[in-house]
Amino acid sequence: MVGFAQSPVRVRPDATTGGVEMLVPIFAHVFRATGLTKADIGFWCSGSSDYLAGRAFSFVQAVDADGAWALYEAWVKIASGEAETALAYGFGKSSGAELRRVLALQLDPYLVAPLWPDSVSVAALQARLGIEAGLWTEKDMAEVAARSRSAAVTNPAAQVSGDFSVEELLGRPYVADPLRAHDCAPVGDGAAVVILASGDRARELCARPAWISWFGHRIESGSLGARDLLSLPPLGPRGGPPVDVAELHAPFTHQEILLRRALGLGGEVEVNPSGGALCGNPMFAAGLARIGCAAEAVMSGRAERALGHATSGPLLQQNLACVLEGL
Repeated sequence: MVGFAQSPVRVRPDATTGGVEMLVPIFAHVFRATGLTKADIGFWCSGSSDYLAGRAFSFVQAVDADGAWALYEAWVKIASGEAETALAYGFGKSSGAELRRVLALQLDPYLVAPLWPDSVSVAALQARLGIEAGLWTEKDMAEVAARSRSAAVTNPAAQVSGDFSVEELLGRPYVADPLRAHDCAPVGDGAAVVILASGDRARELCARPAWISWFGHRIESGSLGARDLLSLPPLGPRGGPPVDVAELHAPFTHQEILLRRALGLGGEVEVNPSGGALCGNPMFAAGLARIGCAAEAVMSGRAERALGHATSGPLLQQNLACVLEGL
């Protein structure tokens, strides 16, 4: 990976604001940083969906595509030798629809979706299961939120940030017991873009490329009753040196705790120094942004080895992770 940029995550009041307005500035940023032009890109791939916009040509089965999966396709294209450079992007105007209600459509269409359980209420069930199983407490969840918002203070793309005490957060009302507002990612609009290059070309374009050394993708059942909501399959690579930084796409505080365990991340790993999805979670771009932020940590020299993660589907149903290294 030789370039990454993301737009500030905001609720954009202009109903006509779409992908073009969000993407053009960040495309210009990565082109300036790498010295490339549009004509130099050998492969383009979008991980977005027009579903939220209600367009007539929307792919109605792609409710929750993310640019991270476009990144994977671009990586395969380069690894197979079919392209030397590739650009992957994702964008979403989440505020243009009732997102939490729309996401009910990704649930079982016969038994669950007709009940219209919104995404926050479904996540609250998972959080409650974890509390009753002794895997975490509401205080543990508030600690995740406080750390994330504090880290996001230095991230200009973050939607929410600030310094808060755990006690202050625990004093706030529930939005869906046991979740409070800070336990849930905000609804916002945003976009992200990355540029990949192969071999010597990457070294020409970037002083310190972030080399993708491992990719993994795990898919669980889409039926909530057919899987253990408190257990995820191992997501990280077996063996190998530990990572310094991990950017996890956890839209809810308790899901970061679940992902830490599934990835085998110890306390020495810096998790979500950008603030993560809890501080800005635009549909179709948040996962790609997590991987981009992990790559940025390597490209800047802040980390020797970083992990980027993206999720899709209800309650961490699909998980994609990659390891990036500064070789």
